[in-house]
Amino acid sequence: MKKLLADMHMHTLVSGHAYGTIREMAAAAAEKELSLIGITEHAPGIPGTVDPFYYLNLEVIPRTIHGVEVLHGSEINVLNDGTLSLGQRYIDHLDYAIAGIHMQCYENAGCDQNTTNLIECMKHDKVRFVSHPDDDRTPLDYDRLVQAARDYHVALEVNNSSLIKKEKRVNCYDNYRTMLDLCQQYRVPITVSSDAHDPSGVGNFTLALELLEEIGFDEDLILTNDIDKLKSFIR
Repeated sequence: MKKLLADMHMHTLVSGHAYGTIREMAAAAAEKELSLIGITEHAPGIPGTVDPFYYLNLEVIPRTIHGVEVLHGSEINVLNDGTLSLGQRYIDHLDYAIAGIHMQCYENAGCDQNTTNLIECMKHDKVRFVSHPDDDRTPLDYDRLVQAARDYHVALEVNNSSLIKKEKRVNCYDNYRTMLDLCQQYRVPITVSSDAHDPSGVGNFTLALELLEEIGFDEDLILTNDIDKLKSFIR
């Protein structure tokens, strides 16, 4: 399988429960020979995360650190009314957004409504990825989800951290197998991410790659193995 060159989902200490700086994350990416990273701090709703004012000053951060290109995103919470937890004023300053369900600020509404709420957030023009759609504590209809990803130009994530924490992410392996089979059927791209909360986790895709190889997933549908393909998708 082709080497992955980008890691588009990670958190620094400003997310409140992560432990590296942007420069430390970039240095770790350089050590792993990554070309591109996306810094995606948690949006409001996660305890202890950064004030949205943070996103208004992203322009002061160098676009290349330790030889690694840096893009600015946010992992924005899906709320129970089908809206995102970060205001448009702040989203405008992002290169891209990730939409994800987090149980710290979301109450399970059942498979059908969970899927509807997530799809509503996927319609936003800055949302390019869905984070860790893998946990049966908030179940999803994967056929609807994958078709919506196709329709709204959104890539679905295989999250290596979820696979590490599989006891907490209920049924995540089977859910990923279902989702990935549908992605191949509908030709929907995916991203493979570390979801690192410490520099030591940057570029760790080991379990995700093992799963993709196990099922014989089509490498052409993986965005993060080709920087030009990834950037074109985001833009």
